[in-house]
Amino acid sequence: MTGSRRRQWRTVMTGLLAGSLVVLMGACGAVDTEDDRRAAEDLAEKHFPGRLKAIGARTLFPGTGGSEVTFAVNGDRDAVVRLRIDTDKHGRGSCDRKDCVGALTEAVERGRRQAEDFRTLASAFDACGYEIVALGPTGAPPYVVAELTNATVTRVLGEIGQCVRRWVAASGPDSTSAKGQGAYVNVVSPAVADRRKRGDGSWPALMRLTRSDLLASLTKHAHVSVSYEIEAGRVDTTGSARVVRPFRERQKFGETVHDAVEERLRPAYPGVVVSDYQWIWRLERGRVDRQTGYVLFCPEPDARGRCVDSDDAALVTADEKGNVVGKVRLVHDVRDGSGVLRLPPY
Repeated sequence: MTGSRRRQWRTVMTGLLAGSLVVLMGACGAVDTEDDRRAAEDLAEKHFPGRLKAIGARTLFPGTGGSEVTFAVNGDRDAVVRLRIDTDKHGRGSCDRKDCVGALTEAVERGRRQAEDFRTLASAFDACGYEIVALGPTGAPPYVVAELTNATVTRVLGEIGQCVRRWVAASGPDSTSAKGQGAYVNVVSPAVADRRKRGDGSWPALMRLTRSDLLASLTKHAHVSVSYEIEAGRVDTTGSARVVRPFRERQKFGETVHDAVEERLRPAYPGVVVSDYQWIWRLERGRVDRQTGYVLFCPEPDARGRCVDSDDAALVTADEKGNVVGKVRLVHDVRDGSGVLRLPPY
């Protein structure tokens, strides 16, 4: 009987504490965010009257404290302004330990500049037939839609490369893209793109296209990332592609490859141990069903039965599931004197 009452008491207290904590956290988050949003709106109306409209706010607790308030810019359907603000009980706000007027002015300038950059990017891709359906969290890389097969991959990658060339040229010789060494474009299939989280069409483009739920709806499926080399502002439109897989698919692919390589190497190295490290797998040119990459291995395990800091590698080609096809080429002495991995290009 006593034990039963104790269990009931613990259950009641646990429920009360949990409920109190939820209420406390919810109340704190709601009050803080409302205060922060109100302070940000007052600041915007005073220094940018009629030009900014608050469209959202999220708490930054427990990361940095305060809130991030998001504004649309009247007259600019693409621009979004994000201000981080933390308001005290007296209504005074600080913005990442900076003066809030200066922080908001910088945020507005940054939002407009990013909107101009986005329009240059989107116009270049629209002109060659590829709509941008999403952007990385910082505005890059762009995501476009295409069905990649062995019959289409060379043509599609070349067309997207022409989009990148247009974009770099339109950005001007002093732009970040022209001065960079490369650009990336992510390609998702039409089936995945059709099921994406589109968001509210009234939101500014740079808010709608960089949302975490949109990116999650695209990246929870395998997609292709294409890199284009840029040298002195000139773009190599050929492109080099790799498959980006969700975590579980990537792990399964790696395990299949490693098991196959270990089986291939065991006749020559009876004690071989293959490293868990996964190198970058690149699609073979003109193929989407063949990819090549390195697998690190140790001819003998260390004292704990592992393969650490391997100085040997196998260059292999695998199919979509990780089954090794063709010959395995061994490369030795793949680390320099300081232990840094130096794998030959392929």
